[in-house]
Amino acid sequence: MPGAHVRRGNQNRDGADAPDVICPWLWVECKSGKRPNPRAALAQAIEARDKRKLKCIPTVFLKDDRKDPIVILQMDDFLRMIKKLWHTKQNQEE
Repeated sequence: MPGAHVRRGNQNRDGADAPDVICPWLWVECKSGKRPNPRAALAQAIEARDKRKLKCIPTVFLKDDRKDPIVILQMDDFLRMIKKLWHTKQNQEE
């Protein structure tokens, strides 16, 4: 996100006050370890976003030990992002 002010969020016990990473239109939860639970992490991101009544996309950055990181989000959010990307790409090619 060139030019965006992306930074680490303020951490507290329950994680509901601020995402792990603050960036435009995403509520980011980051989890790492031997076997982090992706569904629980996404549920945490959704609950925190809803509690704050925000319209950002709940997103999980998950890193299993000694594995490449992955990103998890709900299918509807993914499809909306792909649709926007597709339209942007199509407009650039015209």
